[in-house]
Amino acid sequence: MAKTVGLPTETKDGERRVALDPSAVKMLVHSGLDALVQKGAGIGSGFTDEDYRFVGARIVDTAEEAWSADIVCKVKEPQPAERSYFRPGLRLFAYLHLAAEPELTEALASSGVEAYAFETLTWPKGHPLLAPMSEVAGRAAAIIGAYYLGEGSGTLLGGAAGVPPSRVVVIGMGVVGTMAARGARGMDAEVTGVDVNLERLLEVHEQGIVTSTLYSNHHNIGEVVSTADLVIGGALVTGARAPIVITRDQVESMRPGSVIVDLAIDQGGCVETSRPTSLSHPTYVESGVIHYCVTNVPGQYPRTASKALSAAVIPRLIDLAHDPESERLEGSLNVSQGQVVHPAVLASLKGESQGVID
Repeated sequence: MAKTVGLPTETKDGERRVALDPSAVKMLVHSGLDALVQKGAGIGSGFTDEDYRFVGARIVDTAEEAWSADIVCKVKEPQPAERSYFRPGLRLFAYLHLAAEPELTEALASSGVEAYAFETLTWPKGHPLLAPMSEVAGRAAAIIGAYYLGEGSGTLLGGAAGVPPSRVVVIGMGVVGTMAARGARGMDAEVTGVDVNLERLLEVHEQGIVTSTLYSNHHNIGEVVSTADLVIGGALVTGARAPIVITRDQVESMRPGSVIVDLAIDQGGCVETSRPTSLSHPTYVESGVIHYCVTNVPGQYPRTASKALSAAVIPRLIDLAHDPESERLEGSLNVSQGQVVHPAVLASLKGESQGVID
């Protein structure tokens, strides 16, 4: 059984979230675990060292001390400078997105880390540790897209009297796509929801989340993307690299100044022209289209995101500390005893196709 849990300060560009808020750390301590919180880890989310100390955490000065714990719980995948803390037997619990990170995967495996990923946990159903950040990212995507559409083509998402609203296409009607569509509809845009799941398309249309729906295939996507002002990509395959659902030629068919927000970029992106960007440098222009491909979108809203993430993670973290074989951790183990053990991650790293996703 683990005795200590480390909470290091996040080091990814622009990342201000923290994996556990003080209320979660209090639960951790009450479960019999010793919490090692790096000094300043919660500041970006509005939580002081004193807040953590008050609930029983031990504040440590350095990342090395936080990483010395039996379990390290963090938000984003370890950055290159953090890999020096890897060691045999360390349990890591975080968003890892290993299908898009072969070098990180190799570093975890070769160092003997037991790596558990938030995004692949599937108990009791769905993706309960991914959903909170998908919700935040989806809500943010509509805001972000509206802003850059103004910067690009100068178009207002909701139009005006005598001027039709913008056309928004959302690929994938999971949590992230649904939230993005709701946000765009809330600004009076015309929103087309695209998915391979016809039942889900019926649901979102009946609920008024979208104004129209479209079955996902190459031909249909090409037609609707060519006239879109804003495209939001939310395609997902659990653990695997995101499928490419929008090709380069389809991007080239879009009007200059239109915008793509690729929320699948953590898993490699679902648009052929996408490449990862950072909160410091969030966009680039290719074929006249503004691409926003930030890999940690919820990091822009750290207090909301940290509270939502913390509430979802803490019960599973306690499970991991007391019983790493618990069924409540189903699907989360990605790397163990030097091997990639999650089938979808392994298939993606071998370059095997995962097909098109809803």
